[in-house]
Amino acid sequence: MKLSARTTWLVYKGVWAFAFAAGWTMAAAFFVRELGMSPLALVLTGTALEIGYFLFEVPTGIVADTYSRRFSVLVGLLVLGVGFVVTGLAGSVAVVIAAAALMGFGWTFVSGAEDAWLYDEVGEEGVRSAYQRGAQAGRVGSLLGIGAALGLALVDLRAPIVAGGAVLIVLAVALAALMPETGFRPASREELGALRTMVHTGRDGYRLIRARPLLMLIVGIAFFSGLSSEGIDRLWEAHFLVDVGMPSLAGLDAVAWFAVIAAGILVLSIGVAQPLVRRFERLDARTTPRLLLALDAAVIAGMLAFAWAGSFALAVVAYMATRLVRSLGGPVYSAWVNTSVEDSRVRATVISMTNLGDSAGEWGGGPALGGLGNAFGIRTALAAGAFALTPALALYGRAIRREAGAERPLPAPSV
Repeated sequence: MKLSARTTWLVYKGVWAFAFAAGWTMAAAFFVRELGMSPLALVLTGTALEIGYFLFEVPTGIVADTYSRRFSVLVGLLVLGVGFVVTGLAGSVAVVIAAAALMGFGWTFVSGAEDAWLYDEVGEEGVRSAYQRGAQAGRVGSLLGIGAALGLALVDLRAPIVAGGAVLIVLAVALAALMPETGFRPASREELGALRTMVHTGRDGYRLIRARPLLMLIVGIAFFSGLSSEGIDRLWEAHFLVDVGMPSLAGLDAVAWFAVIAAGILVLSIGVAQPLVRRFERLDARTTPRLLLALDAAVIAGMLAFAWAGSFALAVVAYMATRLVRSLGGPVYSAWVNTSVEDSRVRATVISMTNLGDSAGEWGGGPALGGLGNAFGIRTALAAGAFALTPALALYGRAIRREAGAERPLPAPSV
């Protein structure tokens, strides 16, 4: 018996969010306390995941487009689940890094395939409402997962990571029996031929990016954003544990604060960020880069305050404020990229290239920030990550000057 596509989507998004919140909320505490991972090792874990994702993104996308979106999602869930379990059972840093690469590989099977499956099953008119309801299910799942992570971590820091992986594996098995796939049409021979031209399309897209100053600015901004984010994304928990110190919470282990902070950020994003994002969506092309410049400046200030916070309370406020501002800027930035050009072929190229720019920043800068953390301390690495975002402000300034002279979004060139 198959579930309806909408019900399947809600179950999928809710359980997915639960598993990731349960498995990852306390992971850094396990890495630092049990395995003694250094700042460099923490960052290299993220680097391994990104490399695994990048290397297999296109091949696994072909699997989803030619064979089955449902099959691709199921494989991705299984691989991710195994990656979580291996991470939780790891006895060395090398195993954790290898498991991260495995999870990056698994993520590629899910990325794109889940959205394509949903569109096939509910159609264009049903996608928006499905996304909104799926997001709501994800928030509920995340809150429940944070609670589960806290309860299990008080017993053993490995337990929530293993449990999150087990939930993903069970989800894959359940969806194998319950997930419908009625709207998928396998790729034809002609379409497979088109897929073989992706290398040429990528080359042409690279030439387009180089030829258009605004698009080059966007790729540059993505690069510095990726470079900067690796510091705080990989080292914030270690900063609390090693530098700031964490008081006990109602007699519980200090790592319980990680669950409280994660839940607080989620509640703030629901209550503050989402209403503001809906207002920001109505901004025009001239106002958007100005807003993004202001938001990134606030992110830099928040990251510096977090890096040099002298008390636990100040560190919590600075970190939560930084995450909140970043959640505001993400959708605004995505909308700006999408509306900077009109032709869909060029738009797809821009999105792809900006993703590569962000990934390149993470690869190139992440290990350097980790090395700084090893040599000079985590505070220095976090501060360096903040300063790494400052070139993006100059690039936004140039984009603002270009947009000020434009009457409409940049038209696509003839190719």
